Amino acid sequence: MSLYQQELTAAIQAVRKAARVTAAVRRELVAGHSLEKNDRSPVTIADYGAQALIFHDLHAVHPDIPAVGEEDAGSLNDPDHAEMRQHLLRFVEQIDSGLSEDEVITAINRGNHSGGAEDRFWSLDPIDGTKGFLRDEQYAIALALIENGKPVLGVLGCPSLPVSAGSQSTGCLFAAAEGVAPFAELLSEPDTSQPVQTSATASADQAVFCESVESGHSSHSASADIIQALGTTSEPLRMDSQCKYAAVARGEADLYLRLPTRPGYEEKIWDHAAGAYLVGAAGGTVTDIEGRPLDFSLGRTLKNNCGIVASNGKFHSAVLDAIQSTGNV
Repeated sequence: MSLYQQELTAAIQAVRKAARVTAAVRRELVAGHSLEKNDRSPVTIADYGAQALIFHDLHAVHPDIPAVGEEDAGSLNDPDHAEMRQHLLRFVEQIDSGLSEDEVITAINRGNHSGGAEDRFWSLDPIDGTKGFLRDEQYAIALALIENGKPVLGVLGCPSLPVSAGSQSTGCLFAAAEGVAPFAELLSEPDTSQPVQTSATASADQAVFCESVESGHSSHSASADIIQALGTTSEPLRMDSQCKYAAVARGEADLYLRLPTRPGYEEKIWDHAAGAYLVGAAGGTVTDIEGRPLDFSLGRTLKNNCGIVASNGKFHSAVLDAIQSTGNV
């Protein structure tokens, strides 16, 4: 048995529960409704709900492991957010009726750890892909365990991701840990495990690549230059969230590029820890655009890295060369 089997089991169960609350919020507050352009309240409620459920359950099993989370509950104390707070408690109660209001707030605020190079901690993005969530498209619940500055476990819940290319059935969970080979299951059906492995595509000119839907997250023009330099003719597979890492891990795509859009931006660890670990465990390679491994030991951001390149591992150096040759560094 893996040294991390207990942590992996707890992480999978927590992500499954969080997926239920995010689905409930989206079903009631997003799907079929016309939202104001700047109304982010549904995704904020879902963010809080997912983080509350995950950190409450993980703390119950592993109270000694602190957590880095994207959210904190400070704004919920604002009288202007009273309605949001009530929505949050209502949705959480639908999934876990045993949690009190104080327990929900306390669980959300467990994500205040500073990260770093010592010991171990959870890293969570309760909803990665805000705009995908609001568009009723792709988003991910991304949970990792980081130990001594390196991910050792990753779980991705992808509620809207087709179970296979072209399938009408959606809802996947991906997981891996040191000593546990990567696998995928249906979110709605445990014990449907299938192994996950990156593709066998050996040449960059044959690669299927994916990138963010939003050009603000990754430079589409720079990606186009790089893909042209590689000789790739496929259309980009654009999707939100760490579902892109899942696509590379299971061989649906061969390459994921996240290229800098502004100087000085520091990627957040929760945006990459789970997905990057999964791709590496599935046989792929993940670096920044200069070929450096992602450094999760420096707190809450990847301050020593610039951009992300995740590939099936077969032509990674060719991609890095193309980035250099096009001046996109």
